[in-house]
Amino acid sequence: MHMSDALLSPVVGGAFWAASAGMIGLSARKIAAEENGSKTVFMGVLGAFIFAAQMINFTIPGTGSSGHIGGGLLLAVLLGPWRAFITLASVLVIQALFFADGGLLALGCNIFNLAFFPAFIAWPFIYRPIAGDGRSPVRLASGSMIAATAGLLMGAFSVVIQTATSGISDLPFGTFVLFMLPIHAAIGIVEGLLTWGVLSFVMRTEPTLLTAGIDMKPAKSGVLAIGFLAAALATGGVLSWFASSNPDGLEWSISKVTGKEELESPGETAHQYLAGLQKRLAILPDYDFRRPDTAETTTSASATPVNPGTSLSGVAGSLLVLIVAGMAGVLLRKRSGASATS
Repeated sequence: MHMSDALLSPVVGGAFWAASAGMIGLSARKIAAEENGSKTVFMGVLGAFIFAAQMINFTIPGTGSSGHIGGGLLLAVLLGPWRAFITLASVLVIQALFFADGGLLALGCNIFNLAFFPAFIAWPFIYRPIAGDGRSPVRLASGSMIAATAGLLMGAFSVVIQTATSGISDLPFGTFVLFMLPIHAAIGIVEGLLTWGVLSFVMRTEPTLLTAGIDMKPAKSGVLAIGFLAAALATGGVLSWFASSNPDGLEWSISKVTGKEELESPGETAHQYLAGLQKRLAILPDYDFRRPDTAETTTSASATPVNPGTSLSGVAGSLLVLIVAGMAGVLLRKRSGASATS
């Protein structure tokens, strides 16, 4: 559900850049003001895990579409909403800058759609009342499924609102909604199942990560962090080969309305400049090696799904997020400690 710049006007894109930047600043202040910063150390490894997990597009049967997890609810449950927002923002920034996944103008919208709704609405108002302390498997499963689906649907509807408000595409509001919401409901169910699986694992290995984290044992938390990092590298480096090639929910919805998976970018100066900037910055565009402009775009059948470019993208992207989100966590924890001693 990564929006492209072709859906947005500079005014709407800029407004959500400001909104997301403001939320990042507010989140940083909230984290720095907390006395217990034990969960902050997990921002890097969990961000790396979400980056890798988002590379796995799974097929939605009977639709010709695919989807991937957003990860916002999982991060909010494990880290709290403020850390979740900054961590997912780090993932989306790395994706946009170095892998050309989502437009630069649309970056603020993508952060808001994928991070705000699950972290600040679905988690506190849906997941927590249903799942409780997470000790009941039935309540944990119900909370994960319902909250993940709700958060994704809110983000999908926000995409439609942002597109309609921009007014630069020919996507009719009603028809766009009718395709966007059902397909993202299906994607949300899968994300809910995956979220439930990860949270069930955490509940068995380090349940304090699902609560205040005050009694978190360093040995167990270290093993859990290593486990998440290993899962990120394995997912990004190997499992990403088997991702579905079907269009994702947003591309599928656009194709059903217009007959094309992607819309042509407007000829406005802002769109052209940002497209050129992204092309220069993206070292592994579309999670593969950069190809010359004159290279043929036709693909041939292969007996193996192995793709070195995808593997490099998965590993490099996970490590980049580990560094960016991890350094953010370290700096915020130092600020928190300094505030506590002053």
